[in-house]
Parts: sequence; structure tokens; C-alpha cells
Amino acid sequence: MLSLRSLPRRPTLPWQASLLPAVSPQIRSQHKLTRPTSSTSLSLPDDPAKDGAAGYLLTKTDQFSNWIRHGSLWPLTFGLACCGIEMMGASMPRYDQDRFGFLFRASPRHADVMIVAGTVTNKMGPALRLLWDQMPEPKWVISMGSCANGGGYYHYSYSVVRGVDRLIPVDIYVPGCPPTTEALLYGMFLIQKKIRRMNTLRMWYRA
Repeated sequence: MLSLRSLPRRPTLPWQASLLPAVSPQIRSQHKLTRPTSSTSLSLPDDPAKDGAAGYLLTKTDQFSNWIRHGSLWPLTFGLACCGIEMMGASMPRYDQDRFGFLFRASPRHADVMIVAGTVTNKMGPALRLLWDQMPEPKWVISMGSCANGGGYYHYSYSVVRGVDRLIPVDIYVPGCPPTTEALLYGMFLIQKKIRRMNTLRMWYRA
């Protein structure tokens, strides 16, 4: 597989070099960005007075609650177009999303993940926002398909919302027209990864 790192870099032309700021090599070495060694969430404020038994207890409580959440995600069924067929396929025996704890719910008050699968029109926008407001916290949103991500083929239509993120905050974007069921499951796995890195109690305690 060809990666972007393996592509040759273009040489800098003389007129482009004149536009670059004159920075000494010493300053560049001081401000060189290093890649993190592990994928961690937001760093907690450093307060030694709030470490110890209480910090250990809250850490374990956070890990336990995140373990419960990430293994029992209940998506809200919101199939609007052809992407809804691929969303239904996730519950079929071939993929069987129930084994991961993903159970579709018909009520927003029982769901914690909204999968927006398909084209969102201006007429459907208020209903979508109402269902999202009725979902209890914490909640996450998956935008499935090109139409939900940015309008897709109907981007210039007068009646289509150009991206569901104009109505509700989106956590994961699943590209494709329509995306495969595997892509949707991968989006759910990314939601699980995001949940495992939540620091709800620790951030409250150290604030």
C-alpha cells in the first residue's frame, strides 16, 4: 500500500522560498512536535493534593462505568434513505451486532447513540433535533453516508440539509454512498474507543 509518507516531496521553488518565514534551525528544533507514545484523552490538571486514595477510587469508578457503557450501546433507529438498509444489515446473522451489545431501540429515551442514516431534509430537521434532545446524557451521534455527512448527491438541493452537523453535534462520520455494514460497525467501535477514554469523575474532581 502506498502511503503519503512514501511520496516524494516537491522541491521548493524560489518564489515560494521568499514567502516562507526566516526561522533559524535552533528555533525549529525547539518547537519540533513529537508524536505521543500512546493514544490518551485530554490530560488532567496536575494537582498532587488531589492524588492518592480518592484519585485511585475515582479512576477505577470511571473505568468501571466506561466498561459498562461501551458494552451496552443502544442505537436509535433513524433510517432516512438507502443507508438505512445497510444499517439494518448490521443486525442480520452475517454481522450480528447484538454480540457486541448494540441493540436497536425505537424510543429515544432508551437510546444513547443516534445513527443518522440517509438524507436529512429541511422538513425532517426539527424532528431529528427533537429526538436528539429527548435522548439522555451521555449520548453520541454517528453520521452515516454522504448525504448525512454533507448532503451527498443532493448537496445543492433547496430541500436538503448540507450535513447533519448543522443540527446536532456529530461524533463519528462514516463515509460512503452507501457505506457498507462493516464501515458502520467500525464507526460503532470508534464510539466504544471514545467511551473508554472518558474521564467524567476525574475531570469533575480535579476541576
